[in-house]
Amino acid sequence: MRLKIVQVGEPVLRQRARPLLQEEIALPETQQLIAWMHETVREAPGVGLAAPQVGLPVQLAVIEDRPEYSKDISAERLAERERNPVPFQVLINPRIIEQSAEQAEFFEGCLSLAGFSALVKRSRRVTVEYLDDRGQLRRIEAQGWYARILQHEIDHLDGSLYIDRMDPRSFMSIDNLTRHWKDMPVQAVRQALAAAAE
Repeated sequence: MRLKIVQVGEPVLRQRARPLLQEEIALPETQQLIAWMHETVREAPGVGLAAPQVGLPVQLAVIEDRPEYSKDISAERLAERERNPVPFQVLINPRIIEQSAEQAEFFEGCLSLAGFSALVKRSRRVTVEYLDDRGQLRRIEAQGWYARILQHEIDHLDGSLYIDRMDPRSFMSIDNLTRHWKDMPVQAVRQALAAAAE
């Protein structure tokens, strides 16, 4: 079943989600929610979905960056973003335990801000601890686009959106991003935006 993705302005997107208890993870309702979230993120399509985005204030997110999502992106842009496919993962009560001071800046979008994108700086590398869909403690060391996805989804669980971190001058519609900036390196976009401000 495809779930309804709530849009910015819904109070649930701005509250800190509550952790799931160990005994809740195995419940049929939780396992069904995971399956529905997986179906929803694939149909959207997106690379991640947090429970608050479907109206539920619990610390649960799913991520999956399928190869077909980046088939239209040039090899040069993929390398710049350090973007590789990520298999389906369930993250319960995730927390970032380490993150690099080194940051990378790229355009980000969100299923709860449909049709928009902006430049966002995030740590290039993160280490995340979480429980999987069986309640087992796991650890991920991620870099590049994978690290960005993790940070974006964990922000959702903390009541934050990418617009809280974005460069406000870079906020634009996806249509205009595709029309004007899609194949440009981020540095060139940044320079063009700065020149336009002068």
